[in-house]
Amino acid sequence: MIDAAERKMRFLYALRSSGVTEARVLSAMEKIDRGAFIRGTFADKAYEDMPLPIACGQTISQPSVVGLMTQALELGSRDKVLEVGTGSGYQAAVLSQLCRRVYTIDRHRRLVREAEAVFRALDLSNITAMTADGSFGLPEQAPFDRILVTAAAEDPPGPLLAQLRIGGIMVLPVGQSGAVQTLLQVRKSEHGLDYNELRPVRFVPLVEGLAQE
Repeated sequence: MIDAAERKMRFLYALRSSGVTEARVLSAMEKIDRGAFIRGTFADKAYEDMPLPIACGQTISQPSVVGLMTQALELGSRDKVLEVGTGSGYQAAVLSQLCRRVYTIDRHRRLVREAEAVFRALDLSNITAMTADGSFGLPEQAPFDRILVTAAAEDPPGPLLAQLRIGGIMVLPVGQSGAVQTLLQVRKSEHGLDYNELRPVRFVPLVEGLAQE
């Protein structure tokens, strides 16, 4: 049986081995317990570097991908961040340690409710979670300093790019669902958009509209 200290050490080693090297990101991921976001059959695998199924046919990303996406945002402590695809809430919780405020949206009401309950239990007061169509972002709160999308679109959605401030960064997977996608870092400047391909990934598709549950 692995004790908690050994488990945490292995968890952080896996992150570093995958290229998550920024000290602030590692500290945030050490502080936020992934186990709090996983229930049922897969709870014993919470500290392994693998994606796991959650409710509504969605997944919680593997920790190394969460770390790499967080690192690619280059977060500042005063940043306002939009996350599209709340899922379990784990990614939003990590972001909450590194920026001023996180707005996270998901098309599944059930996932938003369950994530909010975990945020309250962990006393994460700088996260606002709501049910919304992620492909259209959250225009009433725009512009955002950073945007993170945890579902794959064939191209970066125009409404999200419009809600990113000049000088901002968006990180998202791009490509067809069911195939290997590319994780992109998009920088927005006065002169346009600069794209940086980070690594192959596999995410659930970004779907328009609200879900039934």
